[in-house]
This record gives sequence, structure tokens and C-alpha cells, in this order.
Amino acid sequence: MPKRVAPMTDIQIKQELEKRRKPVLCVGAGLYLLAGKKHAPDARSWAYRYKIDGKARTMGLGAYKDVTLAKARIRAEEVRAVLRRGEDPLAIREATVRARRLQEARAVTFKTLAESYIKANRAGWKNAKHADQWEATLKTYAYPLLGERVVGAIDANGVLAVLQQDVLDKGMPARPLWEARPETASRLRQRIEAILDYAKSKGLREGDNPASWGGNLKFALPRRSKVKDVKHHAALAVGEMAAFMATLRAKDGMAARALEFTILTAARTGEAIGATWREFDLAASTWTIPANRMKSGREHRVPLSGRALAIVNALKTNDVGAEAYVFPGARAGQPLSNMAMLELLRGMKPGLTVHGFRSSFRDWVAEETPYSGDLAERALAHTIPNATESAYTITLRTRWSRMLTVTWF
Repeated sequence: MPKRVAPMTDIQIKQELEKRRKPVLCVGAGLYLLAGKKHAPDARSWAYRYKIDGKARTMGLGAYKDVTLAKARIRAEEVRAVLRRGEDPLAIREATVRARRLQEARAVTFKTLAESYIKANRAGWKNAKHADQWEATLKTYAYPLLGERVVGAIDANGVLAVLQQDVLDKGMPARPLWEARPETASRLRQRIEAILDYAKSKGLREGDNPASWGGNLKFALPRRSKVKDVKHHAALAVGEMAAFMATLRAKDGMAARALEFTILTAARTGEAIGATWREFDLAASTWTIPANRMKSGREHRVPLSGRALAIVNALKTNDVGAEAYVFPGARAGQPLSNMAMLELLRGMKPGLTVHGFRSSFRDWVAEETPYSGDLAERALAHTIPNATESAYTITLRTRWSRMLTVTWF
């Protein structure tokens, strides 16, 4: 029970403070005046002390300089009323504060969260240009429509509005972004998807991601490969990949095998032609690329499909050294030229680039698999932070290789 003290008046309190300067002053019926640091007058505050379930608790009622004695007594009586109901007033206040803060947090806008996401991930991205591209696409296309919307309230219609907004190209009438600039639109969708996943991880939204492709936007938008501008041949459409690979496999030469291996592993040109035998564990069907050869600066283990492993095994000789290149060039001790695969492509399908097959891989993941765009980006960037995600990327690569080789058997 609160200490029974005769209620004090304002004058008595001031006299007592001047006379005693005690850190705690009971002014009656469980109401106390607490001194702040060094007993500074401006730091004094009102508090109500009580016990519940045998535990002593102290509940603040406001600053002495802002709350009069009369008002403090009214607040103390409100606390006693709650106690008489068998409830803990401090627990109720804490729950109310938590609910208010959660409501405020859920009011975070898409732009605010996107900026937070970029800041949190900037250090892990391969270069500053990547972060700049994120910021540029969001600022140009997403912020005008979604920037000020509460992130938890964004739905599929909001995402579609971004992807289908009209854009102007020189000499052409306005067209939906998804049709006019499919590469940009696809990357924008993946970035919105990542930000909304980030929001869910922070408890700012619930339910499915409205920016996901599989089982969602794929029913509202044509496949990116179907709307790709025909004058841009940097990446081959997914539907043409198997036939292209069959033609490539029939070709002889080191450049052909290097290109086939590069496509099967969704690797970069430099990673493939710079590979040495030390990096391969043929028994385990793995290729481990060391950190110093990765743009991400992290070692990456690439699972090899049956065909990729067959290519490497066919190039292996008994006397080859661990530091020798798997795809050697014409000059002794040198790797295959980085132009060799490109020259081969020019003869097969003018306009294609080796790097474009990584884009084909990304299209395939988005259009033909249930895996997220974020996972595809991680696989292409060769950043695998944990074993679970590693297992998923192994599955991705295996399915990719199977899709490319299905017409050969």
C-alpha cells in the first residue's frame, strides 16, 4: 500500500523543497515528487508509486514545472482507479506506447524505406554505380507514383501503375514502360520487390509481395522476352536458348567450349576464361572462384551440371598443372582471349554479347521458375550468404542447365 502521509499543499511542498532538498518527497496518497540530476528544480517530476503482484512500480505523471499539484492528484486518482480494476496502469501505458509507435512505424513511406534499403545494402554491392542505378530508376519511375504511399498499403495495382506508366521515346508515341523499356522495367520490378520484402522483414507490411512475378504479375503483364525490342540483341530470348545451345555444342574449338561453359554456369567472361584447374573439384562437381577474381570480393562455389562437368573433364589432361588455365589461349601460359567468345557469337548471331546470357538467365528465372528476383540477382552476383540460399542457387543452376540441354537428347 502507498505510504500514508497527510496531503501537502503547494506552499508546504515549496517550503519542504527549500528546507530539505531530499531526492524523493511524498506529498500524500502514493503521490511523490522526484528530484532530477543534482536536484535541479527543472528536472523534478511527479510519480505515483504502487505495488502489484508483490512488485513495486513507479509511474511517471509529468514534469513538476509543467504539471500542477492539482493536476498531478487527478492523474494519481486515475491510476488508482485502474488499480481498483485489478489492472496494471504502467503495463497499460507501455502497451499503448508500443501500439502508437508500431502505428507510426507502419506509416513509413515507400521512398523512406527504399532509401533505407539502399543505405543498408550499399556496402555489399559491387560498386557505386550499382547503387546509383537503383536510385536513378526508383527516382525516375517509382517515386512519382509510390514514393509518398505508406509501404504497407502498396498493392499490385500500385506496382502495375509504375510498370505500365507511359514513357516517351524519340520519334515514337508514348508507350507503357514495360513495353518501351523492358530491361529497365524488369529491373525496376525486381527492385520494388526487394524493397517490399525488406518492409515485410521489418514488420511494416503483411501478406504476399505485390511486385513478385510468379503467380502474380505474370498474369497481368506479357513476358519480358515477348516485348523485347527487336533491335536490341544483347540478350537472347529464353525460348531460343535451347536451339542456340544445340548449335553451339556442335561447334569445335576452345572458344566454343568456353562459351558453352560460361552460359551453363551463368558466369562472367573473365571468371570463365580466368579459371585455373586449382579452382575445380571434379569429384564434387564444383568450381570455386576465389575472392580476388570476383567483383563481389567474395569466394563463390558454383555447382557444375552434367554437361558443364563433361566440358571440363574433356579438357583435363594428366600432366596439366594446378595453375594452368582450363581454357588456354593460343599463346603458352595465357588464357583464352576475352574477344574469342565474342567473335564466335558474331559469326553465329550478330549483336549478341556474352554478358547478355546472364540477362537471359535472369529472364528465365523470372518467367519460368518460382524463385524470387532477389535470389536470381544474388546468383548472378555470386554472393551466397548462407547455406539455405546456396541450396536454392544450386537448384536454379541445375534447372537452367537442364532447360538448355533438353533438346539434345
